[in-house]
Formats: sequence, C-alpha cells, structure tokens
Amino acid sequence: MADSVVLDPVDLHLLRLLQNDARMTYRDLAAQVGVAPSTCLDRVTRLRRSGVILGHQLRLDPAKLGRGLEALLSVQVRPHRRELVGPFVERIRALPESITVFHLTGPDDYLVHVAVADMADLQRLVLDGFTSRSEVARVETRLIFQQWDCGPLLPPRPEGAPASTPTSDHQAPGNPGA
Repeated sequence: MADSVVLDPVDLHLLRLLQNDARMTYRDLAAQVGVAPSTCLDRVTRLRRSGVILGHQLRLDPAKLGRGLEALLSVQVRPHRRELVGPFVERIRALPESITVFHLTGPDDYLVHVAVADMADLQRLVLDGFTSRSEVARVETRLIFQQWDCGPLLPPRPEGAPASTPTSDHQAPGNPGA
C-alpha cells in the first residue's frame, strides 16, 4: 500500500477546488485559497509529484458516442495464476468497449465496466471478447440502468479534528447551496 502524504489545510482547499474544476487557472485558484500564484503553482506541483494528484481526465458520454448500453461483467478466470493475470488485464484494457477493470477478491476475479451500442453488441463482446478466451471460466452480466458520480474524494480528517460543514467548494448538481 502506498504511503499517505501529509496535507495541510491549504493543500486540502486546493484539492477541493481542483476536484470540482481541474481547469481553474493558478491565479483564480490562488485567489480562492488566499495564497500567491507562485505558492499555488509550487503546491500543486508538489501534489502531482507526490502522487496525490494523478492526472486530469476528459470525461465522455458513452451514449453520445453510440454506446448507450453499459454493463458490469463479473469474470472468473481459471486457473487464476500470475502469468495469466497481466496478459488478461492488458487484453481487456485494449477492448474499446472497456471503461474500467477491477481485480477482485471473492468468487469473481474481475469486474469490467463496459459500454456498447446495444444488446447484440453486448452479446458479441461477451462471446468474442471474454468467453472465447481459454482462461475465462465464467462471465455474469449486469446491465446498468443509471449511475451517479460521487465525491469529491477528500483525505480523512486528522483524528480529533471537528467535522466541518459543507463548503461552497462543492455543490451537488441540481442542489444549489448544498
């Protein structure tokens, strides 16, 4: 497990703001946090180098790209050996329909979030992309009716620190003032 990084209140404020709008300029970010732009740049650079900030992602709507059906595939691999894990994961990650791959404990070895055009496309993916592979023992498919984003993920409060009230840094969509 990776070592945690000590974050002070300024770091936490920067992270809250960046999670909600990663495109903020350093000038705007610094003004909201109350530090100089150069200090803001130095801190964000340190947060990137320490691995707290992993990157910036562009999120796409699968439905608008012709992939309106999303599913979770529970996959059991047999035999579950180290020499099969890497190649299997790389193969699944290379499928254009794959969104996320999780390696799990329990009866299923992997959970794969996929987006496809329709039921026929999902059937093709399961049969050709998964069950046709010799190491795949079983695939269970669950359709996703709807999903909600959660977050932002913030570091836990130090022990003994009072619970803070929600700030204006993050407002839930459709719930102004939350």
